Amino acid sequence: MLYDVTAEIRYSYDAPSVSGRTLLRLLPVSRPGEQRLIVGRVDADPAPCTRIDRTDFFGNPVTELAFRAASRTTCFRVSARVERTAEPPRLDLSPPLPRLVGELATVADIGAEAPHHFLPPSPRIRPDPALTDWARETLPAGATVLAAVRALGERLHAEMRFDAGATTVKTDPAEAFAARHGVCQDFSHILIGALRSLGVPAAYVSGYLSTLPPPGQPRLAGADAMHAWVRVWCGIESGWIEHDPTNALMVGADHVRVAVGRDYDDVAPVHGVLRSAGAQQSVQQVDVVPVRAAEG
Repeated sequence: MLYDVTAEIRYSYDAPSVSGRTLLRLLPVSRPGEQRLIVGRVDADPAPCTRIDRTDFFGNPVTELAFRAASRTTCFRVSARVERTAEPPRLDLSPPLPRLVGELATVADIGAEAPHHFLPPSPRIRPDPALTDWARETLPAGATVLAAVRALGERLHAEMRFDAGATTVKTDPAEAFAARHGVCQDFSHILIGALRSLGVPAAYVSGYLSTLPPPGQPRLAGADAMHAWVRVWCGIESGWIEHDPTNALMVGADHVRVAVGRDYDDVAPVHGVLRSAGAQQSVQQVDVVPVRAAEG
């Protein structure tokens, strides 16, 4: 499937911002066999005084900006055409959970794709005894790694309520889990924490999600959203798979990947500092428009 992706994040400040530095992770990434960025660009208004486009350790495109001119607003915009390929259904070739430790021990690589980076606690995801107990009691008898992912994701989806006003970007996963409500960031952090507590490497993925309007209704501009889901290492034979716990499904062609990391801190769409006073407000608009089914 081909998509035209546009996203805009606009900030307004009570007092002019006189300087700032920002890291943007907004541009879809190319992944062999999964996703191809055909063309894309990231723009800022006002224009920055310096700009560096680079790739971080995990292979995510990063745009680094510095500002010195005073401004009451800042707007970041990405536009891209992306080819997304849906993986065909696969057999469950993942090992039973007790065997995963042995398979992990055979992985000597410590590059960006190595599962070892995604097993220990990370800045946003720390051990939570309540979550560990919940994960263990959810497991089917003799579960493979992939079966465990599906069981945990489906139970989380059934028990947790999606509520855009219940949490903020800074909410601790343990708090969201205890309350059983939150947004895609919370669903993903909780599932990652549950999997890591069982010895399963799990990563956080940010991206864009194409949504369909209700039958008979027009597609609304800006109706799509930035989204988050989970990438899980399922052993030597199966490798990495991706699961969307917010929607209780395996990731498909309607998920456009932007960045992968240990948790949200590694992939935040906008991260930085600025010199200003008073409060700030932000507005986000995303469109993921299907162009046509990709050929071949």
